[in-house]
Amino acid sequence: MGSPTTVDPVTEPTNASQRSTPDLADLRRRIDDLDRQLVEVLSQRIAVCHEVARLKEHSDTPIIQPDRVRNVLESRRQSAIDSGIDPDFVEDVMRVVLAETHRIEVAGRRPDAAPEKSAVRDNRQGSPTDVHTALDTVATRIDHVVVTVADLDEAVRHFTLNLGFHVESTGADQPGIAVLVTGGVTIVLVSAAAGPAVADHLRSHGPGIHHVAIEVLNAGYARAALSPTTDLTSLVDDAHGHEQFFAFRHPESGVQLGYIARTGHRVGVATQNILEAFA
Repeated sequence: MGSPTTVDPVTEPTNASQRSTPDLADLRRRIDDLDRQLVEVLSQRIAVCHEVARLKEHSDTPIIQPDRVRNVLESRRQSAIDSGIDPDFVEDVMRVVLAETHRIEVAGRRPDAAPEKSAVRDNRQGSPTDVHTALDTVATRIDHVVVTVADLDEAVRHFTLNLGFHVESTGADQPGIAVLVTGGVTIVLVSAAAGPAVADHLRSHGPGIHHVAIEVLNAGYARAALSPTTDLTSLVDDAHGHEQFFAFRHPESGVQLGYIARTGHRVGVATQNILEAFA
């Protein structure tokens, strides 16, 4: 009778179900392959857009066709719903794609060549612990801009009647705060009625941009990267899973930044978190 077979608990699974489960490396390889396919599909789509641009150049077809844009966004939202994907996410992706394809149609008429670019940007050359590299790794976009206003009703009227925005319900509307959206852009208006801290800010600084909120992949990671170089608020979150923290207002520039990560369902701006920036 031979010696019993030993199993290394670190390197070998201990039962059949574990052996049949793909490991993290396998899943990442699948993701890498799907990403390559995604880039290839984008390349094919852009190639077709170049053909569209050439046809438009020799016809009276306008470059921007609003009905076509709306149809693309609505139909892709429905495709997302049919596929079990959040339609807001797919709309965000499609808006980026449409902006790039529109740029291509216009830029293709320029006489100068496009600039050469490399896979690694200059601001990604630092070490993983460098604050610039760390934030560049997780920052994705400007999520929203918060603006303090003296008269909320008048500001809402101006943005909706004159600037093309519409009011978005937040599900738990906060007095003195209005969330305005148009396309992929969100602006949050805040008045003194939102709380004493906002009233104090308006008395000291007047109306205007209060802070710009940057969406990050992970708020805890972003805060840990920035905390050695600047003062930050504590991490706060709300019932919807919005995790957020803020840098303090820089007196010389008047700039304040917020950092937000969504860890719950994809819903609108967390108005209760916004007030933390005024504390």
